[in-house]
Amino acid sequence: MEQRLAAVLAADMVGYSRLMEADERSTLERLRTHRAELIDPAITKNRGTIIKTTGDGMLVEFPSVVDAVLCAVEVQRRMKLRNSDVATDRRIQFRVGVNLGDIIFDEGDIYGDGVNIAARLEQLAEAGEVNVSSAVYEQVQGRVDVEFVELGEKILKNLSRPVRVYQAVLPAATASEPVKPRSEEPVAVIKPSIAVLPFANMSGDPDQEFFVDGLTEDILTELARRHELFVISRNSTFVYKGQSVNLRDVAAQLGAAYVVEGSVRKAGNRLRITAQLIEAQSDAHVWAERYDRDMDDIFAIQDEITSSIVATLPGRIEESQQSRLARQKPASLAAYECVLVAKVLHHQSTRETNLEAQQMIARAVALDPGYAHAHAWRGCIYGQAWGYGWCDNLEETLDLAQASILKAASLDDNDADVHRLLAALYILQNDLPRALRHQERSLELNPNYDLSVVQMGEVHTWLGNPETGIEWIRKAMRLNPHHPPRFWSHLGRAHHTARQYNEAIEAFSHLPTLETLQLAYLAACHAMEGDEVNASRYADRVRETSPDFTRESFLETMHFGQREDLDHLTDGLIRAGLA
Repeated sequence: MEQRLAAVLAADMVGYSRLMEADERSTLERLRTHRAELIDPAITKNRGTIIKTTGDGMLVEFPSVVDAVLCAVEVQRRMKLRNSDVATDRRIQFRVGVNLGDIIFDEGDIYGDGVNIAARLEQLAEAGEVNVSSAVYEQVQGRVDVEFVELGEKILKNLSRPVRVYQAVLPAATASEPVKPRSEEPVAVIKPSIAVLPFANMSGDPDQEFFVDGLTEDILTELARRHELFVISRNSTFVYKGQSVNLRDVAAQLGAAYVVEGSVRKAGNRLRITAQLIEAQSDAHVWAERYDRDMDDIFAIQDEITSSIVATLPGRIEESQQSRLARQKPASLAAYECVLVAKVLHHQSTRETNLEAQQMIARAVALDPGYAHAHAWRGCIYGQAWGYGWCDNLEETLDLAQASILKAASLDDNDADVHRLLAALYILQNDLPRALRHQERSLELNPNYDLSVVQMGEVHTWLGNPETGIEWIRKAMRLNPHHPPRFWSHLGRAHHTARQYNEAIEAFSHLPTLETLQLAYLAACHAMEGDEVNASRYADRVRETSPDFTRESFLETMHFGQREDLDHLTDGLIRAGLA
């Protein structure tokens, strides 16, 4: 047994028995949805630990009383929003009590007066209310953006002394106005919300329903792994299965900015699947695709199509969001929107857009210092500036990139971008085994993330497996047909390392502009092919672009794990006349 001071939150669902008697299945499904989409994430975000649950309630322990109050108020405010268009007799509502006191921890359970007071405070509350003890009030007063009213001293069941009780004042709030400590700027991380509606079975064959539903659920599950999206749960979207619905109305009911819908048609041994992404507010079709396949391996087809849709949609959403921001020209951007714009600028891969991206990502970090994804992309953007030499102080820029990536890692170990950037960091440090481990972790978290897939190709190229690297880079291009131009640069370098010079030259030809790195590789490729004219031409362009170019400094930016690969590039540069 362990005894220590802790904050305890006790919550109970009001009218549980009545709702279960009226419609047991619907009540359970709605309760699960609230848990999955709102309650459990709020607990996790505020560092809470669920100690026990009952059918209609739960007991949660927090290391900080501020965290406990923030969690309780956030849940009650957002539940009020969710209930705004629900009939009074069907609303799921909670009452909450929070106490701070000595707790006994024993075999996964908690006991003591600290727990009992929290439970009694909850019983005093009405639907949608939060009651706290004086111990809680004294700790959080002035530290959270919540007002309290004093209810006086109350005699609580089985307690020998009265407890002074305070009640949180919960004004109407919007989903983008979570409660925050007063020391932080109250700005939300606004993620694009997306609902995947059940795909329609157009085959006339009821036996295909299992495949159609499975395809829908796989797409939804994979999208949910993307940290930059808020994906509405299956329980909410499958309510509309088999119904003829107005997409704008459905989106409003689900709180979704985007809707994915599609259909499946089977004819003989042929399968046709269509999918489209719709911006709910404007009813505009952002993206649509059709897949025609043979039925030889239906589940392999399902995996392929799921991967393609999941890889394409975030990029399409980013473009749509960027377009919307440009149209609206808001005076103030929330942290996510700043990251969104910074990513779009980063992908353009020019010195000017990189500088703009730095400014935008700095704004995101200032708005939400705890936003891991913002720190991760700050590291990525500074890393790009360092890698291309788009900065006055290389050492300082690299330090900023490293610090940002490590900060992101300390905030969130389950973000694919964080591990992708840790892998990039270890590539820069020539620690390729460590880079490979983080790269594999990134792909475990999100196997369809084109930026992680293409970087796996880079890692294998550096390790001396360029043929494997080429396969990964080609896969990334298939996953995202609208990939950034730099993918061609990665592919060109991999082909060069594999001694496939014509293929490397062809890959570099897809780039809209050529920087020093690509020009040097092209000079080396033509030299190895014995084309002295083009080798000399590209070598001259290297010197024009970078008057201070030296072969030694250029080779220092390479990260080959095999000496023969470094010697191979050196030989090509020497033959091209690059000293």
